[in-house]
Amino acid sequence: MTGVDESWREEGPRVLRAEGKAVLAVADGLDRALFERAIELLFASTPPVVVTGMGKSGHIAAKIAATMASTGTPAFYLHPAEAMHGDLGMVPHGSTILVFSQSGATEEVLNLLPYLRSHTAHILAITGQPQSPLAQAADVVLLSRIDEEACPLNLAPTTSTTVQLALGDALAMALMRKRGFGSDDFAIRHPLGALGKRLLMRVGDLMKKGDALPMASDAITLQEAVDILNKGRLGAVALVDGAGRLTGYFTDGDFRRLWCAKHTVADNIAIRDVMIKNPKRVSMDTLGVKAVDLMEQYKITSLPAVDDDEKVVGMIHLHQLVEAGITR
Repeated sequence: MTGVDESWREEGPRVLRAEGKAVLAVADGLDRALFERAIELLFASTPPVVVTGMGKSGHIAAKIAATMASTGTPAFYLHPAEAMHGDLGMVPHGSTILVFSQSGATEEVLNLLPYLRSHTAHILAITGQPQSPLAQAADVVLLSRIDEEACPLNLAPTTSTTVQLALGDALAMALMRKRGFGSDDFAIRHPLGALGKRLLMRVGDLMKKGDALPMASDAITLQEAVDILNKGRLGAVALVDGAGRLTGYFTDGDFRRLWCAKHTVADNIAIRDVMIKNPKRVSMDTLGVKAVDLMEQYKITSLPAVDDDEKVVGMIHLHQLVEAGITR
C-alpha cells in the first residue's frame, strides 16, 4: 500500500493560479468584434435566450442562464438530452441559443444542431475547439481554449469550466450594462435577498402601529409617559397634540439621564418640559436602510413615523430593521 501523496498540500494555490492564468489568457485573446457581435445578437433577441450544454458544461450553462435572468436578460436552461425527448417544445421559434461545449463535439449537443439551425435565429457557441462541429454551425464563436486542465490528470473539467463561466459572466454583465440595468431592477428580482431588502423594504412594512404603538398626548405627566414606556417595549413614546401631530419624543435614555441629573423625579413634571422637541422622524415610505442610516448618524435606536400631515402613524426600532436583515 502506497503512502499519502503529500503534494496535495500545494494543490490549492496551484489550481487557483492555473485557472486564474487561463482566464487572463482568454481575456487577453478575446476577439472584441466577435464578443460585441454576440452581445448585439443576445440584446436583440425578443424571446428568452436559451442556454444549453451537457455535463459540466451544462452546469455552467444553467448558472449563466440564471445570471442572465436575474440581471435583465430573460433566459432559461435547456438540458440537451431532455430536449430530444420533448423539451424542444420550450424553445421559442426564432430565439437565440447560447451553447457551451468545450470539445464542441458532445453527442447530445450535436444532436440538437439540425433542429436549432432550422428553428432558432442565431446560435452562439462557447467552445475550446474552433474547428469543431459546434463551432462550424454557430453564428458567433467565443473561444474558451486552454492549455490544460488544472486537474492533476488533465482529465476533469476544471480550468475549462472556469473559463466558460468567466466568458458567460462577461456576456451577462455586458448585457446588463447595455440594458442600463440598475440596483433597483436587481432588487425587484431579488426581493428576499440582502440587496432586495435594502432597496425595497420600507418603514411602513415593519413599523409598530395601532394598539402596539406607544403614543400619548403631550399633555401627560412624566410618570404617565414612563408607564407607557414600560408597556410599549420600544424604548420610546411619541408625543402628539390634540390633532395627533408629532410634537415630541421621549425615550428611556432620556429618562435615565433625567434621573441621574436630578436623582429623583417628581410625579407632576409635565412631559412637555422634558421631551425632545422637533425629534427626528421618517415617513412610512422611507427605505428601511435610510432609517438605519439616520439612527446611526444620530446615535438613536428608534424613530417615529409620520404621514404628510405630521400625524404619527407608527414607530420603527433598530431591532426590527436588523431582524429583517436590513443593515448598512
